[in-house]
Amino acid sequence: MSKKAAEHHRKASEHHSEASRHHGEAAKHHDSGHHEKAAHHAHTAHGHATHARDHADHASQAHTEEHGKK
Repeated sequence: MSKKAAEHHRKASEHHSEASRHHGEAAKHHDSGHHEKAAHHAHTAHGHATHARDHADHASQAHTEEHGKK
């Protein structure tokens, strides 16, 4: 695997972990009635999930570029 693809996979993993953490925070705040804080964490989680998907797409492109070289 190319270094470029591996780095994108690492970044995708990091963003998925952050998204998960923010979803957990959103649930905690929602349960305690702090809906504005819950919305903030939900919005942040969505941003991390979107960024993770972008990195996954870039990793896929890097794999395709590497495979096309052979």
